[in-house]
Amino acid sequence: MSQYQLPTDDPMLDRLFRQARSHNGWTDRPVADETLHAIYDLMKWGPTAANSTPGRFAFVRSAAAKERLKPLLSPGNVDKVMQAPCTVIIAWDSAFYELMPKLFPSRDMKASFVGRDDVILDTATRSSTLQGAYFIMAARALGLDCGPMSGFNRAATDAEFFPDGRWKSNFLCNIGYGKQEELFPRNPRLDYEEACLEF
Repeated sequence: MSQYQLPTDDPMLDRLFRQARSHNGWTDRPVADETLHAIYDLMKWGPTAANSTPGRFAFVRSAAAKERLKPLLSPGNVDKVMQAPCTVIIAWDSAFYELMPKLFPSRDMKASFVGRDDVILDTATRSSTLQGAYFIMAARALGLDCGPMSGFNRAATDAEFFPDGRWKSNFLCNIGYGKQEELFPRNPRLDYEEACLEF
């Protein structure tokens, strides 16, 4: 058994995991520009395949931008998005490999992707999903609440917000300062024995 004692009473673990909730209702407190920068500057250090860093983040905050997004949402997500101070379109760059000379300067990793659409798609979707999770953790660590969701028309969202076709949406995440009174009852999670194997 490890000599290291897990800091199970650390309040940050509560903030990130145990007491963190997916929020549906939001206060009108805005998310400042510097907070968005701080979230990104934290989450960018999370690992991705070959440091490919394909995740891209579009911050939808203005009333005009929200109106553009509104008709692309599933009905159950409209009020959540329209009330949230910021909705993030978490996306991936289909030409992320163009930046590999900067991101992996010790080797020609760009050549590993060029012309290999299946590898590009696999890497971009997996790693951008990881980056979306890092984004949620960074936002929570900085005191924000999050409401990640699917339930939107991805093709229409891409056409509306990324018309050049290079960025592709993955999922949405509302961020801001949530209303505790609008949380749903928390659903259970699987126990260790139900979800894990040891070899």
